[in-house]
Amino acid sequence: MSDHIDLTEAAIVGQSPDEGPADTVAEPTALDRKINAHFPGAVVRKDLVKAVKGNAIVPSYVLEYLLGQFAATDDEATIQEGIEKVRRILAEHYVHRNQSELVKSKIREKGRFRIIDRVSVTLNEKADVYEASFANLGISGVLVEPSTVNANQKLLVGGVWCLCDIEYFHSEDARATPWILGRLQPIQMSSFDYDGYLAARAEFTTDEWIDLLIQSIGFNPEMFGRRAKLLQLIRLIPFAERNYNLVELGPKGTGKSHIYSEFSPHGMLISGGEITVPKLFVNNANGKIGLVGYWDVVAFDEFAGKKKRADKALVDIMKNYMANKSFSRGVETLGAEASMVFVGNTSRTVPYMLKHSDLFDELPESYHDPAYLDRLHCYIPGWEIDTIRGEMFSSGYGFVVDYIAEVLKSMRNLDYSDRYQQHFSLGPDISTRDRDGIHKTFSGLMKLLYPHEEATAEEIEEILLFAIEGRKRVKDQILRMDDTMAAVKFGYRSLDGEWTAVTTLEENQYPAHYHRNRPGAAAKSNDLDLPTPPSMGAGGSEVTAVPAPVEKELREGHRDFVENQRGVSYETLLMPYLRGAAEIELHDPYIRLSHQGRNLVELLASIASAKDPADEVTVKLFTVLDPDAEIQKRQLQMLNQIMQGAAHQGIKLEVGKDPGGHDRWIRTDNGWRINLGRGLDIFQKQDGGWFDFGSTRQEFRQVRAFGVTYIRDQQ
Repeated sequence: MSDHIDLTEAAIVGQSPDEGPADTVAEPTALDRKINAHFPGAVVRKDLVKAVKGNAIVPSYVLEYLLGQFAATDDEATIQEGIEKVRRILAEHYVHRNQSELVKSKIREKGRFRIIDRVSVTLNEKADVYEASFANLGISGVLVEPSTVNANQKLLVGGVWCLCDIEYFHSEDARATPWILGRLQPIQMSSFDYDGYLAARAEFTTDEWIDLLIQSIGFNPEMFGRRAKLLQLIRLIPFAERNYNLVELGPKGTGKSHIYSEFSPHGMLISGGEITVPKLFVNNANGKIGLVGYWDVVAFDEFAGKKKRADKALVDIMKNYMANKSFSRGVETLGAEASMVFVGNTSRTVPYMLKHSDLFDELPESYHDPAYLDRLHCYIPGWEIDTIRGEMFSSGYGFVVDYIAEVLKSMRNLDYSDRYQQHFSLGPDISTRDRDGIHKTFSGLMKLLYPHEEATAEEIEEILLFAIEGRKRVKDQILRMDDTMAAVKFGYRSLDGEWTAVTTLEENQYPAHYHRNRPGAAAKSNDLDLPTPPSMGAGGSEVTAVPAPVEKELREGHRDFVENQRGVSYETLLMPYLRGAAEIELHDPYIRLSHQGRNLVELLASIASAKDPADEVTVKLFTVLDPDAEIQKRQLQMLNQIMQGAAHQGIKLEVGKDPGGHDRWIRTDNGWRINLGRGLDIFQKQDGGWFDFGSTRQEFRQVRAFGVTYIRDQQ
């Protein structure tokens, strides 16, 4: 090979390919520095909360607020000083309920003492004074100055965590409280500048902003693809949209309920089995309004479970509320704006549910009802979301939780549902209820991603696709339950008249099962060489079902695969075109890291297993050496090991420098050229343990979005 790379010396010295540098404190990224510059005091490094929490039973948003005050910087020395300060504040001033009497004694003996507690204020109309109550300290009736209340009005609606100076002065008047409120400083956000938020948003690109939001909910954006990031962000829509009904069903351990328990002081997470009509809506005995009257989001955890019983009266009231935003208290009809979220675990695979029932298969019987399900605006495919692993958590900067929670709450008054209409129109047979679901999801994503309303047509199209897909997943399952309902063509039309059909990812992966029992539906072919009408996937590109091994004449063509798709392997994607070749030329500039080397090994192993053991196949790899000396040394070692292992299997691997540098393609001596959009690096990162099924078979892994084109080589 020309420009041959000598691998022999690299194998003798240095580290093994899997070794890396010792752990160090990560330097702030360019994005982290930009976040700190535009949102000073409103962001915090997300890995610091565990370092300061200790045994204080205080919400994460309070801890993040304190860290935002003392450690909102990218200077490591200042961060460490801030952490110690927050620890001291919690240790000295946080009131534990079981130590309330001790704290009261300190206040009495010292005359004045500073505490951290949740403070709520009510107006005593008879005495015409404001009175404060302290949740953990257990005292009430403490006088508050009107100026303090006017400056912190959230004290009147649910209460605020505060740093307070409490004084003690005993009086002979039995009606007077001995507790006196001195200084009060909120330690969760009591106000924010929304215009400033919009102005700062305009300074970020869309990719940067999405990564900022992902870091704000605690995840490392580098561990997620674009589709996976947007699925995470859909979980936030109930906080920004009134009366938004969302369901997410999927495997355990994917973080379905975390958002609703820790992310916002305006959300309530309850167990699905613990809810009653009086608790959720209204207690007719005393007229007291339930949770929907006081919270922005009511989330039902552990909602799935076929054997769970549900009160029919509750289901009926819930159906009416989800459709009409109202419920009855005796003869009086009341309205509320709480969004409802239903999260639960699935015990079956997606193809199993599609074959034997539907994607709502796990719900209790009372909720497995088309009339109830039709009230849902969006279905998040929880099976696409990876199990949470340690390396997925962020050490970068994100919004202080209470700050972004207040931003989203303020957005509930806005409506962005028509912002797509300057570019697109929905299909004419989409019903009003389907339209409402699409509009609410679209509006929520617009608020999250483009609150300043500066989005291109392509960006608007991307979130419109997600909104349609989320509602289509609901409607398609209802059609499986009730065949009297008319099928709907989900899609949209551009202003120039071009129609785009929208499908779900599972529809493209399992067409035979997805369209089961649908009138006139025929199973779609999985074979790559047969003409299959393309359809739009959730990511906006043309996708087809996963190709099966081809035994008939191979055909030219292009195929796109969407992010999170499973069932893809080199065996089905490449081997039909590589079988019988004695010489294969592979151009991939990125065979540098260990997982990229593993991809190469898996391709070579497929080639070796397909050939006659007595034959030899030459594989000429053209790649690029990493400019970093240490990484390059490990890269050369890795390639040398692969070369030696391949030789034992009758594969002669030759490695040369790729003159192109970016193009990724394969050429064979049996007449084919395969253009690879991502090269061999099509799979998402796996946990890597031996007990991970994806480490054994490629078809069990999720892929990134990529395309592949097959061309008959005329050479």
